[in-house]
Amino acid sequence: TFGVSTLQPPEVLVDTSAMRILFLLFPLFLLLVSSAAAGKHDKCIRRGGFCAVGGCRFPYKYVGVCSILSHCCKP
Repeated sequence: TFGVSTLQPPEVLVDTSAMRILFLLFPLFLLLVSSAAAGKHDKCIRRGGFCAVGGCRFPYKYVGVCSILSHCCKP
């Protein structure tokens, strides 16, 4: 074999302890985000509105935020 080298790809080592921590933190993060969004949803309902994903459509107008993806709309 003239000038052909047999390079092997380096082994990729994954730190399993970091993966375990992320596995445990992700559900906690989802729980915190959902509880914060629930309070905003209740506030919107008390104001006489409703939560709409994406945005408010005519004849409703924007009056607040329910979550990252939904807005509080009111007639």
